[in-house]
Amino acid sequence: MNSEPVVQARGLVKRYGDRTAVDGLDLEVRAGTVTAVLGPNGAGKTTTVETCEGYRRPDAGTVRVLGLDPVADAAALRPRIGVMLQSGGVYSGARAVEMLAHTAKLHAHPLDVPALVDRLGLGGCGRTTYRRLSGGQQQRLALAMAVVGRPELVFLDEPTAGLDPQARRSTWELIRELRADGVSVVLTTHHMEEAEELADDVAVIDAGRVIAQGSPEQLRRAGAENTLRFTGRPGLDLASLLRVLPDGTQAAETASGAYRITGEIDPGLLATVTSWCARNGVMPDGIAVERHTLEDVFLELTGKELRA
Repeated sequence: MNSEPVVQARGLVKRYGDRTAVDGLDLEVRAGTVTAVLGPNGAGKTTTVETCEGYRRPDAGTVRVLGLDPVADAAALRPRIGVMLQSGGVYSGARAVEMLAHTAKLHAHPLDVPALVDRLGLGGCGRTTYRRLSGGQQQRLALAMAVVGRPELVFLDEPTAGLDPQARRSTWELIRELRADGVSVVLTTHHMEEAEELADDVAVIDAGRVIAQGSPEQLRRAGAENTLRFTGRPGLDLASLLRVLPDGTQAAETASGAYRITGEIDPGLLATVTSWCARNGVMPDGIAVERHTLEDVFLELTGKELRA
């Protein structure tokens, strides 16, 4: 795999009048990966992605996409990337499959249009004009137009917004296949499950900066602590238990006979807790490990929910 990042932003700044939308942002996207860009509304993620796509000129900092300046080198870059916009980019009076076929002809080695139409369930609306398509059909057409040219890098803005569960799963499968073929994907989404399912890397943007980046598992480990819960007789000697647990672990009796342990919950800690219980004549009941999700970490980092 190419070690050079396919997208690299350094000290990126973008202002709209006296409002700073992106404030010294640093971002890297590795080749052949799916990178999910998450952020609450107004965080600067859309402006960041549009700058990487070449639609906006940065006020400061540098952006390189496939080694090129997305504004100055737009003519050389355009044939190598695919862009799916959340709205717009399609003639309202164009028929769906005709527009896709036209887009395919602009590329030297496009995907097979009929196969792509079938894959994304567009066959039944092929002769329908864009303005008469449902929101989900418009989304699927936009996705097809973004990938039909076999891009090296594709930007997908909310690719499953408005899709039913079956269409969403089909879109996920297509994105996985793109990655398997070596295509790099930058994905913005308001569906946390989507980021956890698809992303190799997640970049969390807030207040115009990347405040965390890593794999979903890395972010979960670095974020909120996991929890171990069990029940036993009331009034256990938790100070004695804490002496055999790793530093930084916390234990509390949250209700009579209900115990909560927080910290780095791993097999070793679980074994230590059960061994301590055995030595002290405690029969723990209902032992359960609560793993924090990527959404828990997002809330901890930003203090906000991820909403469409």
